[in-house]
Amino acid sequence: MAREKEAEAAPELSYREQLGHLNPIAQPLASRKLTRKLYKCIRKAAKHKQIRRGVKEVQKFINKGEKGIAVLAGDTLPIDVYCHIPIMCEDRNLPYAYVPSKSDLGAAAGSKRPTCVILIKPHEEYQEAYDECLEDVEALPMPL
Repeated sequence: MAREKEAEAAPELSYREQLGHLNPIAQPLASRKLTRKLYKCIRKAAKHKQIRRGVKEVQKFINKGEKGIAVLAGDTLPIDVYCHIPIMCEDRNLPYAYVPSKSDLGAAAGSKRPTCVILIKPHEEYQEAYDECLEDVEALPMPL
């Protein structure tokens, strides 16, 4: 109970402040505008149960060949937990992007728990928002 009050009392960090907590592999990083679009798309996908949440689940479905947009949290430490996910995405031509905060990523998915990776699956109910996010994520410059 005390922990919940502590979390509520903690002020929300702005996008710029969250950038200070990024790990070194967080490339390509979504802009502030794209981050908001991705969170909105995640909320819509979660409503229709069209997301995969967590490293283990996302990894399993990427291996099975599921398509979608991978969204990774840039403030996850240690990076060994999920550093293999971008490589898997590149091998299967899946678009992926980093957002600055794992707690915001978890909240967008409708969870109180922070999440370090989410796979958004396409669905006709939110296809317009999905296509917009897909186009923007694919336009991001890939790391070398």
